[in-house]
Amino acid sequence: MKLTEELKKVLYDEGADLVGIGDMSGVENCDFRTGISVAVSLPEKLIIDLQEAPTKEYYDLYHSLNKKLNTIIAAGEEFLQSKGFEAYAQTTDRVEIDNNRITPLPHKTVATRAGLGWIGKNGLLVTLQYGSAIRISSLLTNALLECSKSVDRSNCGQCTICVDQCPAQALKGNLWKAGMQREQIVDVEKCYKKQVEIMVERTGIEADLCGKCFAVCRYTRRYLHNISQVLR
Repeated sequence: MKLTEELKKVLYDEGADLVGIGDMSGVENCDFRTGISVAVSLPEKLIIDLQEAPTKEYYDLYHSLNKKLNTIIAAGEEFLQSKGFEAYAQTTDRVEIDNNRITPLPHKTVATRAGLGWIGKNGLLVTLQYGSAIRISSLLTNALLECSKSVDRSNCGQCTICVDQCPAQALKGNLWKAGMQREQIVDVEKCYKKQVEIMVERTGIEADLCGKCFAVCRYTRRYLHNISQVLR
């Protein structure tokens, strides 16, 4: 479909590394027919550093990538609206987080419906291309676009490396499937408290960032291996 390809070009030209489109029919808290998921990848050195502990560089990049994602999905929103369609970019200033640290329509839900990946035992989106070494955002629309097949089950198998190395021991080791509650994957409060503790200890910054669970993921490490092979 011409519209689908034009939209993807807009998003990739703005700096997206992955773009997926999914059918949002029946998804809770979603009044749009189509969801577009966008991902940007993290650099090799930062991921390697995070296998040990969070860094000031990660804190800075985390926020700069969020701004980049906002720019990408805002461009997508503008493009679709210029074509006469309703569109809503889930930028950081629009997304509300409740007291349980849950948003009405998580970016991860859009991403799995759009076929970008599955929810890993680390509670994060896992992609074949980058593992979990990504930041993601999403865009919603009533435009009829060409959708990918949704991902409904985990591909983590018997691997437990993120569970074993979680500093908070917050990961429960369960295999995700669509519709599963977050609490079955991760104890969010234990994770949050430990992230703040580690960040303050390592960087002096009070923020809930860690990153170890995605840095050690075998799919993330495959991504790092692929980079090193290309650079040789």
